Amino acid sequence: MPTINVQLFEGRTLEQKRAFVKAVTEAACLALECSGESVDIIIHEIRRENWATDGKLWSD
Repeated sequence: MPTINVQLFEGRTLEQKRAFVKAVTEAACLALECSGESVDIIIHEIRRENWATDGKLWSD
């Protein structure tokens, strides 16, 4: 408990991902009153050509 799935455009640095998962873990622990060991975060990196908004690919 809990498992958090995040979808992001690819291209973030390892440092950005480390900072992100640390902040999300801390927020989850505070809100859900759980330990950090129980928080799993899965990052799905998506290419811009595989994501669209309002009928337009982000790669366009």
